[in-house]
Amino acid sequence: MVDLPRNEQPFGGVINPVVADSTPVTPSIDYPPDGAPNVVVVLLDDVGFGAPSTFGGPVPTPTLDRIAQAGLRYNQFHTTALCSPTRAALLTGRNHHSARMGTICEIAYGFPGYDSVLPQSTATIAQVLRMNGYNTALFGKAHFTPTWEIGPAGPFDR
Repeated sequence: MVDLPRNEQPFGGVINPVVADSTPVTPSIDYPPDGAPNVVVVLLDDVGFGAPSTFGGPVPTPTLDRIAQAGLRYNQFHTTALCSPTRAALLTGRNHHSARMGTICEIAYGFPGYDSVLPQSTATIAQVLRMNGYNTALFGKAHFTPTWEIGPAGPFDR
């Protein structure tokens, strides 16, 4: 089991006044195990469970159908009526209050469970996958940052 977040490791090399007499250490690279599956999470807002054909609905979604045929489909998940808490629960595997997303980020309060800042003790599936050698990406609306932290300079590290 890997600690979350990973602890800083002390520098294992040697630094001397002359570079040629120094020993650098490059960080090790984690790779997923051989045969590890690809992981694709599709999260849609404002779509009824029974709407896409993937889950038996009337709306044709042939591409999603093909992806779902080759993988797993989850259909037992508690959602909230709000997008930020639902995303936090799905992507962390925790209750949305434990992930401090009790409401949407734009109206985050400074109270426990409602500040919309994921705690370091709560890893997302992307963080866990990265720690096990996967490359990860998120496309679309993340909705994980309170408005007082949003600006032209980021944040881009959460």
